[in-house]
Amino acid sequence: MKNIICLLAIVLFASCETKVDIPLNTANPKLVIDANILWQKGTSGTTQKIKLTTTTDFYSSTIPVVSGATVLITNSANTVFQFIETPNTGEYVCTNFNPVINENYTLSIQYAGQNYSATEKLLATPSINSVEQTIVQGFGGNVIQVKYFFQDNGSEVNYYLIGVKSPLDVAPKYRAQKDEFFQGNQMFGFYSDKDLKPGDQLFFTLEGITLRYFNYMGKLVNISGSSGGSPFSTPPATLRGNIINQTDDSNYPLGYFHLSEIDTRNYTVN
Repeated sequence: MKNIICLLAIVLFASCETKVDIPLNTANPKLVIDANILWQKGTSGTTQKIKLTTTTDFYSSTIPVVSGATVLITNSANTVFQFIETPNTGEYVCTNFNPVINENYTLSIQYAGQNYSATEKLLATPSINSVEQTIVQGFGGNVIQVKYFFQDNGSEVNYYLIGVKSPLDVAPKYRAQKDEFFQGNQMFGFYSDKDLKPGDQLFFTLEGITLRYFNYMGKLVNISGSSGGSPFSTPPATLRGNIINQTDDSNYPLGYFHLSEIDTRNYTVN
């Protein structure tokens, strides 16, 4: 009986280490456009970057970059800002961009015989005016919570993208928020984690965004956290942004053209 139990245990542990590659269908690559034009408060905002990549298959360990595209942004006065690729990186850089609050800008991309475009307004962002650290009661004991505050403009409806980068997370965490219940009052973003400790460095970001981008980011955040890390969860629907393929609407790109002021704050937990 002991020999049988040992044999079953060996087979069980051996089977747990077996690598299984499931054959998956791969769709034609789509263009992915990372076009976030962010004007850091206190800077000229003249240097901006747009990154172009394509989708790839599930098992690929690298993301293909897109070279040879023509990337332009035009303002309402028909001033053209050209983005030049850093060779073989898929990163297109402009060093003379002119950011103006409430100005409309049009993105134009030509690649592989396809023309892509989107128009968006550059929105203002309030300043982060204070940071507050408190201790809150969690399930496992006391937990450090850090809030950062900003003043909402009471004369208009506003939407915000709030971000926190922490050494405890692989990627920054974002939340789309509106001023529906805070019109004209102080608003805040916050971060807490049971493992947060004195000395940890947090990086807060705040952006004013449009209603459409608010809806887009709300869905994107929900999608990114919907599977809970399960490889067997149902794949979410493709989330389309505001960039249109003028040549072939069915061959739409992924990504979003977004412009905003941005305020940031570094904070050391104490």
